[in-house]
Order: sequence, then C-alpha cells, then structure tokens
Amino acid sequence: MATITVKCPKCDSEKVIKHGKTAAGKQRYMCKNNCCKGKSFILDFTYNAYKPNTEITIIKMTANASGIRDIARVLEISTGKVMSTLKKRMLQ
Repeated sequence: MATITVKCPKCDSEKVIKHGKTAAGKQRYMCKNNCCKGKSFILDFTYNAYKPNTEITIIKMTANASGIRDIARVLEISTGKVMSTLKKRMLQ
C-alpha cells in the first residue's frame, strides 16, 4: 500500500489531518500547524476554475495578448470565469 504525504498549501506543513468529505465526495484536509491561518483544503478539484493560481494565469495570459476564448480553451474553463476574473481585477 502506497502512502501520499499531504502538505498544507498555505504553510507547507505536514501536520495535516483528514477533515471530512466535500459534497462531490472529495477528501477534505485541515492543517493543524499553530501558526497556519489556512482553513480546510482539498487536493483534487472537480472544476479546473477552482484550482489555485488559475486567476493569476488568466491575468498573465491576458497581459500576453491572449483572447478570452483562447484562455478558456487552454485552461479548460468557461469564458464566464475568464470574464469575471478580468472584471474583478479591473475594479481593484
């Protein structure tokens, strides 16, 4: 039986425990490091738009003159997610 070491995405600590399941049946984890302010997290996402750094990738691709449909096709997300991310960044 193989084991996988799970690390917290916020603090990179290995003090992680299982913390139930999501509605989609994915395993949820929680960091028990005292100085970590991260909440629960999952490792495998159902939708690509929820993955960490997706919004940063959208902004970088926009800066390199990629169109909305091109970004959506490459990242395998909806054009609506691309548009909402760009609108949020324009308001900041």
